[in-house]
Amino acid sequence: MPRTTGNGNGGGLTIARRIAAGRRAMPTAMSKIADVVSEHPAAPVELTITELAERAGTSPATVTRFCRALGFDGYTQFRVGVASEIGRGDADESWQADIGQEFGAEDEAGKVLQTLVALHVENLETTAAHLDLDVVLRVADAIAASRHVDIYGVGGSGVIAREFQARMYRIGVNAHAWSDVHEGLTSAVMQNSESVAIGISSTGRTEETVQMLSQARAAGAFTVAITHDTDSWLAGLADVSLATAEPTPYLRPDDLSVKHSQLLVLDLLYLLVAQQTFGVATTHLAASAMAVSGHRRSARAARTPALQEESR
Repeated sequence: MPRTTGNGNGGGLTIARRIAAGRRAMPTAMSKIADVVSEHPAAPVELTITELAERAGTSPATVTRFCRALGFDGYTQFRVGVASEIGRGDADESWQADIGQEFGAEDEAGKVLQTLVALHVENLETTAAHLDLDVVLRVADAIAASRHVDIYGVGGSGVIAREFQARMYRIGVNAHAWSDVHEGLTSAVMQNSESVAIGISSTGRTEETVQMLSQARAAGAFTVAITHDTDSWLAGLADVSLATAEPTPYLRPDDLSVKHSQLLVLDLLYLLVAQQTFGVATTHLAASAMAVSGHRRSARAARTPALQEESR
């Protein structure tokens, strides 16, 4: 329970007001934590005490002192307090916590669109600027020469994994995507030195993806991590990692919008593999196009009903 009696910080004050009231008396290290929480009110709910300390450039012990200065026994109680306030807070606070400060609740549709485009373009440009093309080519070479490719991803990253698997399969690469950890581990244990295993996780901390990629590496596969955190658990166990842009305050790690930078990396890999397997790739593309051609109406046929209607 919050320690709100006898310290002058409790009462009916919200956590934001407690921070504002005690800001001047805070040491520099605690002020840094206050900055993080003020700019991103949901941070304590989303981050562990160590992660919040790292983001603020301070220590977990300082975070604990910060919590106590606000009237809480510790970080756990502070997180509960923040979560409760987000749940019952006013509309503006909930909007900023869940949607972000880039978008206003009354913004016109055109402004929302422009803001989204700017954020997504920035994300793509940041990813492109930091990609190591030598590493990308190394991964493409390994895929082109492999007998089997496993792609692991959970949740939103699982959607991306399945998309990449479909593209690889169309150009003749024996690729399989796994989101269920039991099925993924079963496949991973059967890999060897002629296999490539790719783990996709924006944060690099998705436990199931880490487990599957770790098992594939233990079996001898060449392992690749695709994540925005090159110091993450996933990147640390992979042979190589391909970095995507870190999410902005709006583009949350679990938001599908974040996946645009992942798709950029995977599109690049797809094209480079297709170049290296040109003959096989083009043969498979032609065959797959013919296989589904009967299910696609020609442009002329699609226009016919409209033309017949006009002639009446």
